[in-house]
Amino acid sequence: MAENRTRGLGRGLSALLGEVEDIAHAVPPDEGVRDIPIELVHGNPGQPRRIFGEAELAELEASIRESGVLQPILVRPSARSEGEFEIVAGERRWRAAQRAGLASVPALVRPLSDLEAFKIAIVENVQRADLNPIEEARAYVTLMGQAEQTQEEVAALVGKSRSHVANTMRLAQLPEDVQEHLLAGRLTAGHGRALLSAENPRQLAELAVTKQLSVREVEGLARQNVTAPKKASGPRKAKDADTAALEADLEEALGMGVDIADRGGAGEIKIRYASLEQLDEICRRLTRR
Repeated sequence: MAENRTRGLGRGLSALLGEVEDIAHAVPPDEGVRDIPIELVHGNPGQPRRIFGEAELAELEASIRESGVLQPILVRPSARSEGEFEIVAGERRWRAAQRAGLASVPALVRPLSDLEAFKIAIVENVQRADLNPIEEARAYVTLMGQAEQTQEEVAALVGKSRSHVANTMRLAQLPEDVQEHLLAGRLTAGHGRALLSAENPRQLAELAVTKQLSVREVEGLARQNVTAPKKASGPRKAKDADTAALEADLEEALGMGVDIADRGGAGEIKIRYASLEQLDEICRRLTRR
């Protein structure tokens, strides 16, 4: 069971943690999996995940009441209080266990540095899809700054493509109030990427939230703000559904804005990039490097 659980987290986390069976033999007995009084465990102030949804906590609480905590959390000895422990991975399980009234929680104790703990927390949350897009973006920025890692190294660590890491990191460039909309779930990562090219992202973000605009609608408005000519040259012909759908598919695959201009079977495709990393990704795909 332990082997299956660890493998389910992905190769990146397994590489950082090692398999549970290997850990049990590699660390002293008092640092293996054991039950720890729940009051001796506290959260990590450097935890990349800040938002814990009420619905998912309630669901996990009900499961723990029924079956207990099936997967140990990962902790390290606290630097603040002797005899206490700081969570590295599994804070949601710990919170739900508290709500369920458990006296102790199963934990794997490991002596990890701040950077090691941060890496593991990022990998676990990203590979479980637990992080909000802004939390993920800020985590990548922090990791690259603290560990001096490249986008390629971060991508390999979390099991994502470099273009995904680059595009996600760009969300951290949005104004703080726009980032709050993404943190609260009022806007998606797709909305955020579209807003990056807007002349006034704050104004467009408020409009998108108020009118519940789709990503495509926000992209269209952002395009008008940035590229529309001063004088209208006449009404633009609406694109047919097939062309619009193809644009959406390409944008999803590339993580960049795409515009297709079809004129009876001939035309052009425009790909909008917002950074040198994105341009490099386009070149890599076209040349298959």
